[in-house]
Amino acid sequence: MSNAKRLYNEDFVLWSKEQAEALRAAARGETNRPIDWVNVAEEIDSLGRSDTRELASQIRRIIEHLPKLENSCALDPRPGWIASIDDARNEIDVLLGDSPSLRTGIVEVISTETKRAARKAINALREYGELDQAALARIQTAAYTEEEVLGDWFPPEPEPRAEKP
Repeated sequence: MSNAKRLYNEDFVLWSKEQAEALRAAARGETNRPIDWVNVAEEIDSLGRSDTRELASQIRRIIEHLPKLENSCALDPRPGWIASIDDARNEIDVLLGDSPSLRTGIVEVISTETKRAARKAINALREYGELDQAALARIQTAAYTEEEVLGDWFPPEPEPRAEKP
């Protein structure tokens, strides 16, 4: 096993520094530094997967809070849910600014993450006694558009529930 491959397994940070310098040296025409091509390619590929996962995570965070805003009458958590949605939208703006090609898969990511986020929203509303059958049905059948998820849209506040006698 070459020193570079061994270092990849034993000290990733040092390996990445050495490989970055080896790539820069190769760009200058210097060929005396070994490049661990297989692992460099794997790491570059993983960077793209990481951005894709980050996009999905932020979309899931937004979609988790939208049905809570739509179905919960609780006042205290609302500002936090709105702030979390705004933060996630800002993070997505940064991701799309750095990697515009991620935009091509957003509709599919929204569709996939809606199911995952719905489970989280259902569990949260159930935990606080705010999940009735109508809310459950709305959340389970919710479909959000790209504009609703990434734009500045928020659902209307729910009607206050009548007090039980």
